[in-house]
Parts: sequence; C-alpha cells; structure tokens
Amino acid sequence: MPDVQIRTRRPERVVVLALDGVYPFELGIPSRILGAADGHYEILTCTVDGRPVRTCADFTIGVAHGPEILDTADTVVVTSMPPAYIPAELPGEVASALARIRPDARIVSICTAAFVLAEAGLLDGRRATTHWQVAEQFRRRFPRVDVDPEVLFVADGRILTSAGAASGVDICLHIVRTDHGSELANSVARRCVVPPFRDGGQAQYIEQPVPESGAASTAATRVWALERLDEPLTLTDLAGHARMSLRTFARRFSDEVGQSPGRWLTQQRVARARHLLESSDLPVDRIAGEVGFATGASLRQHLHATIGVSPQAYRRTFQQTR
Repeated sequence: MPDVQIRTRRPERVVVLALDGVYPFELGIPSRILGAADGHYEILTCTVDGRPVRTCADFTIGVAHGPEILDTADTVVVTSMPPAYIPAELPGEVASALARIRPDARIVSICTAAFVLAEAGLLDGRRATTHWQVAEQFRRRFPRVDVDPEVLFVADGRILTSAGAASGVDICLHIVRTDHGSELANSVARRCVVPPFRDGGQAQYIEQPVPESGAASTAATRVWALERLDEPLTLTDLAGHARMSLRTFARRFSDEVGQSPGRWLTQQRVARARHLLESSDLPVDRIAGEVGFATGASLRQHLHATIGVSPQAYRRTFQQTR
C-alpha cells in the first residue's frame, strides 16, 4: 500500500506594522486575538527600518523584523497612534514599506491608522471608518473616501478599517469568523474574555448629554428580544416590555446602542441566521422562520445586503472551511 501524504495548510502570515508613536495596547491586539486561533495564524511584527519604534508611552519597542517581511504577508495590520503623531503627509519610508505589500494581501487598519492607508491612496473610492473623534478631520482630508463614523469596523473587499482601540479586537475576531467560522471565533473570544460580537457601533460611545437621573435602560429588553427572535417583534412590543412610550424607547435605544431598534433587530436576526447556516443543514426557509424573517426570500435579501452573498454561497464557504 503506497504511503499516504497528509497535506497541512500553513498558518496565514499576519505582519503587524508598528509606526512612530504606536499605541502599545493596539500593537498587541493582533497577536493576542489571532494568536489564540488554534495555530491558524503566524503573527510577526515589523517597523519601517527594523529598528526599535517609539510608542506614545514612556518606552520604545524592539522588533525582530524590518519592512522586508511585508513581502511575505497574507495580512498586514497597521496599528494606530495618537492624533498628534499622524503625519501631515506620508513619510517616504512608510510609503516604501506599504509598497512592499502584495496586491492580493488583506490590509487592516486599527483606529487612526486609517489616515495612513488613506494617505497611501488605498482607501480611495472605498467605505472606511476611524475613531469618531477624528472622523470629521478624516472626511475633510480625504474626500474620496466614504467614511462612516458610526460603525465599529468596515470590511470593503481586501481592505478593513476599524474604529477606536477596542475595535481592533472586534476586527480581529471578524477576521477569524470570516476565515474559519463562528465556532472558532467564539472560542477565541471566550479565551480572551471578550464578547464575540458587540452590538451597535461606535455611535454609542460618542459623548452625549448626561441622561436624566434614574433613566431606565433598554438592556433587559434587548436580552428579552434575543430570546424571541423567531417571533414577529414590533417596536410596540419592545417598548411595551421596557414600559416606555414608543418615542422614549426609540430615543433611549438609539442612545445606548447607536442604531434604531429595527436595524438592531435585523442585525441580530442576520447574525443568528449566519450561525445556523454555518452550524446546521437546515433548509434556508426553515432558518428564516427560526430567526424571525417571514420568508426565505427575506432572509436572502437581508443577508445579501449585509455581506453580499446568498445563504447557499455563505453555507458552502463555511462547509468547505469545516
């Protein structure tokens, strides 16, 4: 009997580019999150010249690699720096480093690193996000980029951008979820003691007037709704559970979550449908009923609007991954 050769897929190489003034917290996110994904990723860190890089804290960080490692990257993560460190124009050594990235490589920015990608022309004509505090400055400086300051991250083809610090965790979990499915992403989240998926966007973190004393929260109603996604929930149902008027509930919900109740409910139904498509062989029409969409056609429409593929194509992708 001939020898059977078992082919093993090599880990995806993720190269983290640390620039001058880097936030130490954000620099460690890819290694911490992607490094917990059962060996699916190899994480390396580099600078534009291979020398230690100054952080925005009171220490520098030494790295093992120079820009040449970018030639071999499957994914490149550019980490953020305080607004005071954002260059008015792209330094030559940074431009040279970015030019080494393969055309088919995935490129990710955390927080203000979106300025670096935009200055390099990588975001022209694309949708992107950055920290809400600098979003207006970003919009004025890069009018060819469709910036959305309300979301936690944006995935536009091979370019991914994320909002403030902790959204680096969200986008890394999204990468694991996209590459290897929700089961592994959820496992990584549990190991790192972070939520596998955060509701809403960064609008919920934008400075708002202090709510009136004793204002009730919609959190309990959101939990209640998640347990009843298969039911035809209405705004009246949600407001009734929260014991608020429709107007008060809608306003308070948007303040807390960063989006309307209807949009949030649709988002949760799509997320549940994606999980069922990945983890079960249930027919699409059955899944639609399980998550509260009236028909399979409605599920197809919402799924396509969210991630741009049909339920069948989504299921095939994750069945192949499994």
